[in-house]
Amino acid sequence: MPVTDVRKNLDDRTLTIVADFAAPVQRVWEIYADPRQLEKVWGPPEYPATFVEHDLTPGGRVTYFMTGPEGEKFAGYWEIVAVDEPTRLSFLDGFADEKFNPNTDLPVSRNDYTFVEHDGGTRATYVSTYESADALQQVLDMGVVEGASSAIGQIDELLAS
Repeated sequence: MPVTDVRKNLDDRTLTIVADFAAPVQRVWEIYADPRQLEKVWGPPEYPATFVEHDLTPGGRVTYFMTGPEGEKFAGYWEIVAVDEPTRLSFLDGFADEKFNPNTDLPVSRNDYTFVEHDGGTRATYVSTYESADALQQVLDMGVVEGASSAIGQIDELLAS
């Protein structure tokens, strides 16, 4: 399991997940840059993702849905804030309706992903910041740590293929 650390901080409204991969930074970056590869690791295995739009440029938009075991669909979106290929990606991540309109009843997070060389491979640090401690607690209660850890855990298999 590549996840090496998970920190939840309600005071600063952040969830930080750190993972180590036995692959170069550029190779890990390619997973996020290619929607077909990203589909294999975004979301837990029992909720595979399908990316519809994928524009990783500042101001760009990424839309996707995850399909649950009973065929139910859960949509989401990213609004790209900053890109520094291959080491950093920042975006707003939110829940959406079936037409990818933001679902304002659920929290939006600011996500800052960084990829740095570490021990001959890559250390990825995923930081999600929420508008309030209550918003963070809401996604924690929804199982975001388990879901994200499970999703990140799929990256090793993709890197090995």
